[in-house]
Amino acid sequence: MHFIYIEFTALKGLRSAQYSVDCPSAVLIEQKSGKVLFSQNSDEKRPPASVTKVMTLLLIYEAVEEGKLRWEEEVTVSEHAAGMGGSQIFLESGEKQTVKDLTKSVAIASANDAAVAMAERIGGSESGFVTLMNEKAKELGMNNTNFENACGLDSDNHYTTAYDIALMSRELLNKYPKIKNYATTWQDTITHTTAKGQTEFGLTNTNKLIKQYSGATGLKTGSTSKALYCLSGSAERDGMELIGVIVAAPDPKARFKKMAGLLDYGFGSFTVLKSEEPGTRVGEVSVYKGKSSEVSGVVSGQISVPVKKDEGNKLEYKLEMTESVNAPVEAGAKLGEMVYYFGGEEVGRVDIMAEEGVEKAGIFDTAEKILNMWFSN
Repeated sequence: MHFIYIEFTALKGLRSAQYSVDCPSAVLIEQKSGKVLFSQNSDEKRPPASVTKVMTLLLIYEAVEEGKLRWEEEVTVSEHAAGMGGSQIFLESGEKQTVKDLTKSVAIASANDAAVAMAERIGGSESGFVTLMNEKAKELGMNNTNFENACGLDSDNHYTTAYDIALMSRELLNKYPKIKNYATTWQDTITHTTAKGQTEFGLTNTNKLIKQYSGATGLKTGSTSKALYCLSGSAERDGMELIGVIVAAPDPKARFKKMAGLLDYGFGSFTVLKSEEPGTRVGEVSVYKGKSSEVSGVVSGQISVPVKKDEGNKLEYKLEMTESVNAPVEAGAKLGEMVYYFGGEEVGRVDIMAEEGVEKAGIFDTAEKILNMWFSN
């Protein structure tokens, strides 16, 4: 299904009078639309710890999509990558691991050594990869972010915000939903193959939310002495997908407890209204000098609009479609727009496209039409 994603930022920076989170910084967004449902100091710059790896994972999946990587390709681990401290899978210099297993290790076990090994493969070096990270951050509108490494170890100029974390988390989940296969895996294994032989290494997910919260779909934890305890958490219930970000919680249990409360607030207070599904017919357009006298207009996408549950449950719309077109008409040609409103305000637009192509009528086609009109009268 193709969605037309509409950005909502009107609530950004506002703090709900009915709800607050006992931590320095937090945000809650609806995943499909990006609408901010709750914000608390969400533009405050802070160290993100291993939540940094959301960007690392995003660039890995992007490289695979673009054909720059293959999941079964083997990556040789450098001495630099093998020397990463913190959470790791204890890779050895010269060891080879597949892109798939390194990515799995980053997503499940938050492995710093695996993250840097992948960064070097994609960027040529970790610093080269960091350049790509910052470029992608700018592209996504992460205006208060600067990365200095691929794994999130504390560094003076390595920072982001709760809102920016939500932006990159949304991009990863919307564009590469298969990340949820790893993000929701509690335990798995990889195999180390070195000069010492083969050994199996267990991976356990650092995100206890997936065990504790119904509907959890991910996404990434992070903790250092400077960053304290951070979490980008995602969940889905009744067709609504939410992303919450908690920054600088005082301890691991508080991090997950506060995230559960934040998600509960979202699911309890909001619902998502959706427009017609892609391909739904919404009208007919006359075709001048075509083999067919008209063509059906269908909506090309679907919008997702989160609203407070007590504000209403219906989208209004206005059909803006041309009355006629000249043949030939190509399938997929734009015929107009469906404009959607909620509470009197425009909330999104979806293109109306020609369902099928219509060829230009020839002499015999025109003669046949004239004869049909003659005899029908």
